[in-house]
Amino acid sequence: MSTRDIVHIALFAALMAVLGVFPPLMIPAIGVPITAQSMGPMLAGGILGARRGGLSMLLFVLLVAVGLPLLSGGRGGIGALVGPWSGFIYGWVVSAVVIGFLTERFWHRLSFVTAFAFALVGGIGVVYGIGVPWFAAMSGMDLGAAFLASAVAFVPGDLIKAGMAALVMVTVRQAYPLITRARNA
Repeated sequence: MSTRDIVHIALFAALMAVLGVFPPLMIPAIGVPITAQSMGPMLAGGILGARRGGLSMLLFVLLVAVGLPLLSGGRGGIGALVGPWSGFIYGWVVSAVVIGFLTERFWHRLSFVTAFAFALVGGIGVVYGIGVPWFAAMSGMDLGAAFLASAVAFVPGDLIKAGMAALVMVTVRQAYPLITRARNA
């Protein structure tokens, strides 16, 4: 791993922290904020690729685990990673890897539509696919009730974030690509 790779990984972990600073939109009924942080894995995977994007999210989770208050609302520490909502945080790591893999695989025909599809699959499908069952297990709900309680309210915002991430992914690809065609071979 080159110094450049390490810098990119650290930069996107820092971007996740910055996305946590944006004021959250609180939904009173569930007590969990809608934040900009769920867009971070979409950007990391789509701009850095699978390996570096996944490592940047893993670094972010490790920094939270050691107690840095990097999650929205200034939360951090092990307690933030063992609650009913923490499955969504773990999903960020896998999400970045999946989006990065898809972006690398289809680099030669990356467009807004394909980038948006990748953000939907990885940033929503994968994150919810890990987060909702975790929430169900931790709260004692069945999967359907857990989905209604933990995900439905977030879908519209996540669709907007996926669109924004896709726009950034395509723009960065054209202006300063960090994923090279050589990685697709």
